[in-house]
Amino acid sequence: MEGTVSDLSRFSLNQATTKRWSMEDTVAGCVAAGVPGIGLWRDQVAELGVERTAALVRSAGLDVTTLCRGGFFTADDWLDDNLRAIEEAATLGAPVLVLVSGGLPVGSRDIDGARRRVADAIAELVPHAQAAGVRLAIEPLHPMFASDRCVIATLGNALDIAEPFPADAVGVAIDTYHVWWDDQVWAQLARAGAAGRIACFQLADWITPLPEGVLLGRGLPGTGCVELRRFREAVDATGYRGPIEVEVFHEGVWSRPGAEVLDEAIRGYLELF
Repeated sequence: MEGTVSDLSRFSLNQATTKRWSMEDTVAGCVAAGVPGIGLWRDQVAELGVERTAALVRSAGLDVTTLCRGGFFTADDWLDDNLRAIEEAATLGAPVLVLVSGGLPVGSRDIDGARRRVADAIAELVPHAQAAGVRLAIEPLHPMFASDRCVIATLGNALDIAEPFPADAVGVAIDTYHVWWDDQVWAQLARAGAAGRIACFQLADWITPLPEGVLLGRGLPGTGCVELRRFREAVDATGYRGPIEVEVFHEGVWSRPGAEVLDEAIRGYLELF
């Protein structure tokens, strides 16, 4: 999916952005808009079925750029669930499975121990992912989610955990919404690029004020305060030439017609880049 940012050759719609579109409508919308890539979510894939989704996307000529998500390593069934996620990614043709690590175990205050647990879990998954041809991407989330969703709070945290593993087996997912605030992110992006660790690049803006329920506080590109062009330039400077996904969670966005949202996402992408 190499190409210049003056076109859509690297653009991918993460289907979270048009959450209330059915799988069929999402695929049709991408085709109609000339979008070449799609990032899939497991819950939405499950509604249609993995095999049927794979056939639908393949027949439409779309590239699956990521599958979201694995991780949540504090859950009792984390291993079985992540093995299923790897298998689903392989069936769908998704080269990358995004991992959201999960927060602290119930009753725990040991964040260092929780991060060690993430590293141990990924070590257990790596052979299975390699056998399936799926790359694991550790995604850092904003620190406000550390207690309940993701103890990996910075790109540096994610790279530290990825480092012991082959780069083609474990990389990192860079989501502008989650890392824009970090004054170390530029150095860590260079580190990630030098090590060949960038597996996924996702765009979302930070809107102010945040709505109630900050998980749903993402904005479409160009609607918030993030230096998105600076991020793209920094990521490109590392040599990354892969897909650029737009991934937005916001009730106001979800309530709009999917085609309208996709059109605005494309305009923002092209204007900012």
